[in-house]
Amino acid sequence: MNKIMKLGPFATSLIGVLAVLAGPDHLPFGEQPVMVGKAKADDSAKKCVKAGRAPSMPVARDPSAAVAEEYEAARRKGTREAFDLFIARHGDDPLAEQARAELKRLPR
Repeated sequence: MNKIMKLGPFATSLIGVLAVLAGPDHLPFGEQPVMVGKAKADDSAKKCVKAGRAPSMPVARDPSAAVAEEYEAARRKGTREAFDLFIARHGDDPLAEQARAELKRLPR
């Protein structure tokens, strides 16, 4: 016959202590802690660079190119609102002077 082993209070406490000591680093099968996943992602990015492939993170855009695109969009719209918004966002940029000139040319 099968005998079922009953756990006494000491054995139950021991299991609880072991579970606490295992901590959050020990997850159920198939799961990984966040830091392990990040480390693996970093390793794969380094391998891509070594292999001559681009890393998974895109290169940051040139901010002046983004400003120029915004100016062109405002110019294509050709409205006071578009130029006012551009000047409000990029008042110190040299293209803001061109936007102000365009505003002067628009009919009131």
